[in-house]
Amino acid sequence: MIELLSDTARKTMLEPLFETGWAMVDGRDAICKTFVFGNFIEAFSWMTRAAFWAEKWDHHPEWSNVYKTVEVTLATHDVDGLSSLDAKLARKLDTL
Repeated sequence: MIELLSDTARKTMLEPLFETGWAMVDGRDAICKTFVFGNFIEAFSWMTRAAFWAEKWDHHPEWSNVYKTVEVTLATHDVDGLSSLDAKLARKLDTL
């Protein structure tokens, strides 16, 4: 069962993500990051690769795409906040 991140887990799992550009969402227990690519095809290709991982892990991001920019927000709706799945998906998105 997925659980809300504890204070200790937040420090361990989220701090490295903050160093790569992820940030807390104001007024919500979620993290966000803006990814900028060279053009629309690069952005859309990245979203497609990300979608395969999201589906595999049954954990889907909130995102929007305008031309070469993709804005991503991660939170686990089942726990109404951040879980280990969010940190896992964020790390994967950073490596794609």
